[in-house]
Amino acid sequence: MRFLPIAELALLVSSVDMSVPVGATALVLLLVQLPATFLLLSRLLKGARRQQPLQPRQSTRSQAAAVSVVVPTLNEAHRVEPCLIGLSAQSDVVREILVVDSRSTDGTQAKVAALGKKDSRIRLVTDDALPDGWVGRPWALHSGFLSTDANSDWVLGVDADTRPQPGLVASLLHEAETQGYEMVSLSPRFILESAGEWWLQPAMLMTLIYRFDSAGVRAPDTERAMANGQCFLSRRKVLKELNGYTCAASSFCDDVTLVREAARRGYKVGFLDGADVISVRMYEGIAETWSGWGRSLDLKDSISHGQLWSDLWLLVSTQALPIPLLLLAWIGVKFLGWESVGSVVVVAAVMLNVLLLIIRMGMQVAVANSYDWTQPNPFKTMFFWFSPLADPIAVLRIILSAFQRSIKWRGKTYRKV
Repeated sequence: MRFLPIAELALLVSSVDMSVPVGATALVLLLVQLPATFLLLSRLLKGARRQQPLQPRQSTRSQAAAVSVVVPTLNEAHRVEPCLIGLSAQSDVVREILVVDSRSTDGTQAKVAALGKKDSRIRLVTDDALPDGWVGRPWALHSGFLSTDANSDWVLGVDADTRPQPGLVASLLHEAETQGYEMVSLSPRFILESAGEWWLQPAMLMTLIYRFDSAGVRAPDTERAMANGQCFLSRRKVLKELNGYTCAASSFCDDVTLVREAARRGYKVGFLDGADVISVRMYEGIAETWSGWGRSLDLKDSISHGQLWSDLWLLVSTQALPIPLLLLAWIGVKFLGWESVGSVVVVAAVMLNVLLLIIRMGMQVAVANSYDWTQPNPFKTMFFWFSPLADPIAVLRIILSAFQRSIKWRGKTYRKV
C-alpha cells in the first residue's frame, strides 16, 4: 500500500467538489452563531453606558466605625500581609478586621498575630470544624459574620490575596449609600506575572464578560447579576435576613449565589469596577490559573441547567469558534481549492466570524485597564495581546468544569450537583 505524498493528497482533495459540504456547513454555522452574536452584542452594548471605576475617597464623620471586615484564610502566610496592611491603611470607617482562619498549618496565625500588635482592629478568629453541606469559604465568611460587632451597619468580605488601596472602604461605602445598594462588590485590578498567566487568564475572564454584564452596568437582570467575593460589601440587616451565608453553603461561587438570592428578594445589588482601589494576585502560574479559575468559572452552582446550556452555546459560538474557523477557511482557500466556493452563505459565515474576531479584539483593549502593567519584564505582558488565541482553551475549561461532578479544593473533595 503506497502512502500518497502531501502534494498529491492536496491535489486529490482539491479536485473534489466541496461546494455542497462547505455550503451546508456554513449554513449550519450561521444558524448557530448568528443568534448568539445578537445576544452577545445586546450584552456588550450595555457596557458603553457603564459607571466609571470607583476612585479612592476620604471617609466622612458619619461613616466612622460603620464597617466590619471579614478575611477568610487557609494557609495564606505568603500573601495575607499585603492584604492586612492595606486594610489597616483604611480610615476609621473600619471598626474591626476579623481574620477567620480555618486551621492553617503554614504560619498564617503568627503573621496575623504580629500585624494585630500594630493595629488593634485586627483580630484572629478560628472557625469551627466544617459542617456537612458547607464549602470552606462560605463557612468561614458565615462564621466571621456571626463574630462581627453588631454595631457595624455593614460587613465587608475581603480575600487574603487582595491588596486594598487607601480610600477603598470609604469609596465603596459612599457608593453603596448614595446609590442605595444593599449588596455591592468590586472587580479588581489583576496582578499577573508569568507569560502563561498573561496569555490564559484574560481569555478566562472574557468568558464571564461574554456571559454576564460588565462591572459598572446599572440595574442588572436578577438572573444574570454578577458579584466578586474578593471585595463584597453587605448591609448587616440583609445578611441577617438571609441567615448569613446559609443559602450559599455548598456553592463554589458563593458570592454570585448570595447576591442573586438577595436580588430575588428585592434588595438592590451592584457590581462595580474597582480597578483603581483594589488589586489581586489570585493564582501563580498557568497551571494554577487553569485549575483555580476553572473551579467555579462555570457558575453552575448559581444558575439553572437551561442557563448553563445557553451559556455554553454562547461561548462556543462567539468566543471559541471564530479563530479556528477562520484558520480553517484560510487553509481551505490556500491549499484545498475552496476559493471556488463563493456562495453567499459561505461568505456570510466568514464575515460573521471576522466580525466576532473584531469584537473580541476590541474587548481585549477594553479590559486592559483591569490589569497591572507595572511589570519588570515587558516581554511577558506582550502575551496579553495574544490571549484571544487561548479562547478555545478557556471555553474548553468551562465545559469540563460544567460536567465535573466532584472537585478537590484545599485538601478536601466536594461533590457538585
